[in-house]
Amino acid sequence: MSLYCGTACRRKFFWCYRLLSTYVTKTRYLFELKEDDDACKKAQQTGAFYLFHNLAPLLQKSEHQYLAPQYSLLELERLLGKFGQDSQILEDSVLIGCSEQQEAWFALDLGLNSSSSINASLQKAEMETALQGSFIKLTKALFELNVKDASLLSTAQALLRWHDTHQFCSRSGQPTKKNVSGSKRVCPSNNIIYYPQVAPVVITLVSDGTRCLLVRQSSFPKGMYSALAGFCDIGESLEETVRREIAEEVGLEVDRLHYSASQHWPFPNSTLMIACHATVKPGQTELQVNLKELEAAAWFSRDEVATVLRRNNLSNQQQSGAVPFWLPPKLAIAHQLIKEWVEKPTCSPLPA
Repeated sequence: MSLYCGTACRRKFFWCYRLLSTYVTKTRYLFELKEDDDACKKAQQTGAFYLFHNLAPLLQKSEHQYLAPQYSLLELERLLGKFGQDSQILEDSVLIGCSEQQEAWFALDLGLNSSSSINASLQKAEMETALQGSFIKLTKALFELNVKDASLLSTAQALLRWHDTHQFCSRSGQPTKKNVSGSKRVCPSNNIIYYPQVAPVVITLVSDGTRCLLVRQSSFPKGMYSALAGFCDIGESLEETVRREIAEEVGLEVDRLHYSASQHWPFPNSTLMIACHATVKPGQTELQVNLKELEAAAWFSRDEVATVLRRNNLSNQQQSGAVPFWLPPKLAIAHQLIKEWVEKPTCSPLPA
């Protein structure tokens, strides 16, 4: 019996180690590419490129979703040559990930003018014709992409936008220079290093035990309600931000707080969405909506929310008036937060 258990444990450890080692190998390979310019240039030779034009990704329609095509370095060089561009524009590419087989993935914007681009940006219409696709704003296409492409393109857009808006040193005013991977920019005059940053945002689903609080802002699509969200202020902990945002926007005081999950979000300028559940006392649920922040806020029962979650084509039904409200699409962490509340009414609290 002990021999059998020992063999089984060794097999379990072996498979766990294989899974871990694959992840560790991939992670350390990406670290090498970020830190070693020569290694990153070498990876470009066999890597794949995703293309953008003024921060809009190149996409191709396939049935009911968009696909993000990849291009090899050779294909890209041929394309650039066709439009009278040289390969120097490739210096603007950024590393966005790699496969388990260590094929590096890069993103390149052909529409942004940058310090390393000699010629003007390439024309959008000409590129779309040559590439048999369309450059579509990520805000319109994100929810029609598969999970892998959505994650990669979100990362790519965030990095490309950051480099486009951080080309000069805030101390010296001199142009900064990116490394090959795009993981940082350096000011040659004073060696200050700038790293891409994200803004932390809490998104919280408030409940009184039997109902959840959903809100809408004027910028939301018509009829859409979501969870409360707000940026963290400097000096705040996550818990303090949640409590402040709820008090500011709807005039409620949090009784209990639970962490759920997190998600990178490319809008408006690369944020880290930190999802939480918050509970208020049943007798303290009267809303005092801050109309400077919100357009509306209301309590919804579990049955009401569950009904909306079960509907398939919400947008068409909403437009026809068959649905009183609708929720963010499945890819958004707000959707997952609301679904979690419907399916799992109780959550484990954060450690004190």
